[in-house]
Order: sequence, then C-alpha cells, then structure tokens
Amino acid sequence: MATITTTSPRTGGMTKDERFVIFASSLGTVFEWYDFYLYGSLAAIIGAQFFSAYPPATRDIFALLAFAAGFLVRPFGAIVFGRIGDIVGRKYTFLVTILIMGLSTFIVGLLPNAATIGIAAPIILIILRLLQGLALGGEYGGAATYVAEHSPPGKRGYYTSFIQTTATLGLFLSLLVILFTRTILGEAAFADWGWRIPFLLSVALLGVSVVIRLKLNESPVFQKMKDEGKGSKAPLTESFARWSNAKIVLIALFGGVMGQGVVWYTGQFYALFFLQSILQVDGYTANLLIAWSLLLGTGFFIVFGALSDKIGRKPIILAGCLIAALTFFPIFRMISTNANPQLEKAIETVKVSVVADPKGCGDLFNPVGTRVFSAPCDLARDFLAKSSVKYDTVAGPAGSPVKISINGTEVPYTKPADSNAGATAALQAAGYPKRGANPTLVKMSHPFDIFRPQVAAIIGLLFVLVLFVTMVYGPIAAMLVELFPTKIRYTSMSLPYHIGNGWFGGLLPATSFAIVASTGDIYSGLWYPVIFALITVVVGFFFLPETKDVDITK
Repeated sequence: MATITTTSPRTGGMTKDERFVIFASSLGTVFEWYDFYLYGSLAAIIGAQFFSAYPPATRDIFALLAFAAGFLVRPFGAIVFGRIGDIVGRKYTFLVTILIMGLSTFIVGLLPNAATIGIAAPIILIILRLLQGLALGGEYGGAATYVAEHSPPGKRGYYTSFIQTTATLGLFLSLLVILFTRTILGEAAFADWGWRIPFLLSVALLGVSVVIRLKLNESPVFQKMKDEGKGSKAPLTESFARWSNAKIVLIALFGGVMGQGVVWYTGQFYALFFLQSILQVDGYTANLLIAWSLLLGTGFFIVFGALSDKIGRKPIILAGCLIAALTFFPIFRMISTNANPQLEKAIETVKVSVVADPKGCGDLFNPVGTRVFSAPCDLARDFLAKSSVKYDTVAGPAGSPVKISINGTEVPYTKPADSNAGATAALQAAGYPKRGANPTLVKMSHPFDIFRPQVAAIIGLLFVLVLFVTMVYGPIAAMLVELFPTKIRYTSMSLPYHIGNGWFGGLLPATSFAIVASTGDIYSGLWYPVIFALITVVVGFFFLPETKDVDITK
C-alpha cells in the first residue's frame, strides 16, 4: 500500500480539465453498464427468441451459460485488461473495453434468432455475453484509477464517487429505454422485434463515448511513472504472486468488496426479483418502483464519497454493511406488507406441509435453474416455492404417497405439480392469493402514479435499500485505488472488485431464490447477503487499513 502523506486538501472547486475527466470517464462507464444490464432486464424475451426451439435440457444449459457468462468472466477481464492498463496505460485500455462492450451489445440487436439460424444463434449470443463480461471486467478499474489519479489530495472520495453512480445510472437508463419502447410499441410488438431497439441504440451511445474519450490525456501519475522507467513489467506476478501485495488483495476482497457486492445486489437486483417473482408484482410496476428509488438515492453516492474524504472510507463502508445486515429482514417484511398483504397474511396464518417418505425427497437447491425434478416430493415442494407458499416438510410412512397438508387438511398430490388444481384451490380457499395475480394495491398505471400510501411506502423502503448501496459503494473506488501502488494498481484493484461484485454479488439473486425454494421460506434467501456482509464487517474491522490519507503517486 502507498505511504501516508500529510498533503493538505485543496480548498478550491474542480478545474475545467478535472470536470471533463470525470464526465468522460463516467459517461463511458454509464453506457457500459447500460449495455450490460439490457440482457438481464430482457432475459425472458431473449430466452424466448434464442432458446425456445430446443429441448428443455439443451435450453436450460444455454440459459445457464448466457446468465452466468457475463458475471463469471469479469474477474478474467480484470486480469487481462488490468495487466494491459498497468503496462500500456489507463486511457487506451478503457478505450478498448468500451469498444468491445458497445459492439457486442449492438450485434445482439442484429443477431438472427434461433428460428432463423438455428443453434448458431444461442452460441453467438453466449460469445457476445462473454465479451461483454470481459470488457466490463477491464472498464471499471480503468475508469476508477484514471479519475483517482487526476484527483487532488483530500478529494479522491468525492471525485471517484461520480464513477460510482454509473452502475446505478446505467441500470436506470436501461429501465427507462425499455419502458419507453414497450409503451410506444405495445407488448406484442416489443416481444417480437421491439426488444432489439435498446440494443441497437447502444451504437449511438458508443459513438459519443469514444469521441469524448479520444480527447483524454493519459493519467499524469501513470505517465510520470512511465517516463521515469518505474513501471511494472510483470503486474500479474507482482500483484498476486508476492504475498505482500496478494495479502492486501485478499483483505480488499473479504474485508470490503464482498460485503459491498452483496449489499449492492440485494438493494437493486434482488429487491426487483423479490417484488416480481415472490410478491407477484407485475414487471412494469416493479421496474417503476425500483426506478423511483434509484432516482431518489443516486445522489447519495456523491454524498458518502465526499464524506469519506473527511471521516475515512472504512467506517462508512463497514457501517453500511452492518446496518444492512441488521435491517434486511424487517425491511423486506415491510415491503411484503405493502406490496402483497394477502400473501403476507397467508404466510403468517396458513400452515402448509409436504408429507412424504423422506427417502423420496431430495434437495431443491437449484441456483441456475438447470435441474429437472422428477420425484413427487420434490415436484410438490417446487410447486409450493414457485407459488410463494411457506411450507415445511414432514416425514410420512415409508412408501406412502406424497400429500400436501393445508391447515391440517391433506390434499393428495397429483402430477404435474404446476397444474395441481386440488392443491391450488385449497391454498386459495385458505387465504393464499391466486398464483400470478398482480396485487392491485400497488399496480401502477403510469410513472407518476406514486401517491397511494402503499406505493409511496414501498418506494421509501426501496430508497433505504439504495441508501445502503450508496454507503458501501460510494467510497469503495477511492479505497481500492489507495490500497495499491501505481505500477500495479489497475490489476490489483480490478480483480477483488470483480470477484466481489461479479461472483458474490452477481450470483446473489439466483442463489437467494434457490435458498427460498429449498427452505420454503420467502425471506430465507436474505441469509446470503446478511452472512457475507457480516463477514466483511468482521474482517474489515480487524484487517482493512484506512486509506484516505495515502499518497497514491508512489
């Protein structure tokens, strides 16, 4: 880590050049996140276009690869482009990453579907997702490092916090474009061909970003180091094969970024998933609720980034992880109360059990959705989990048929589980809402339909979740930059960031729902972010150094 400096913070405002550096770096990164989020937001439609022509087993494998590819390869992108950034330079590296990301996204918009070119369509799609993940793995580290190395002492948290807004702004922009296109075209046309428009629009965003970034100069800190011949010839070796630096990489991951990643993905992505898949809120309303919370909360990235220049990065990040871990359960319960009170009441009052021979029951842990259940016990539990029913499993006599007990009344299980009319009718009679029914209390007819008490309450709760995100994410870029020396900074900071966010964070929604399905409790998936956030609090408290006063020119 760089040494402590006593250089006084500059008291003046940003210069014109500094504003341009932040604008150019942030704008390009917003567009990269926009590109990356489009696939996630439109995954169901893309799946219908590219995977539906194939047998279930093949379709599931492609769905797994397409979902996971963009997240899993991000650390490898960090290694590849981090090395280039530490040898060649920051500017040219993140110019390459934005070209790869933008062109890959544009090609998705042009790619013929499976009905036109057969199996080549999903294969090409997966390759494009891999390229997107690799590019994003190199983009963030370059942008954060570039801005930090242009920042005056005492203001790095404030300056880099603008980069921290880009992921949220990219998500917000993608949601707006999708909602606008859907509204103009209608659902049928959008699902048929209109989904391509947001992808095709990215080429215009790419052009603007490239033109602006071409006007940037190299980072002065990196250029000075290069002119003096002090750069690293083997940044990967120096970053990860030498314990003195590898130790800091591990502390950054487990004592900072891991907790930040799970808090971020819970507040922005699992919250959306929870509203749609568990509380059964329609997609239009759920996206609007999230969009409003992002609009209200995004400015706090800058607030906490600037605050970290005064009181330190470590206390804000760890406080955000701790407060989030302690309040996730009550906040999500309050979201349920306002979004679907009928479901919440049923969960509290209706006792549901699957009665089966234990030998016929497996586990339902299925985070990537590729497993096909065939045992009656597993099918019955899978049916209940997908219906947002809270249940437990009770051992029945050996060899006995599977039954679903609802408030003490047993309903025989009949295949297939998804159309089990007897259990469905009994659940609805006991108080559970009809499966797939949209809660009318929160259904929004337009973006400004926000003044009903339930809608306003949910937006307020989602805003609190976004506030946690801004606490942990606002100061993290400055902290990561300050942990590592200039010659290996790009490489060293990028890997823990993308493991923490791409793996621990990116796989959170699917893993959390898999926990829900396995346990029969709609809130049990929250244990995933709570446990990892608390681990970060403990590791960070004892091992993570405070970095706000280090000299990053070393």
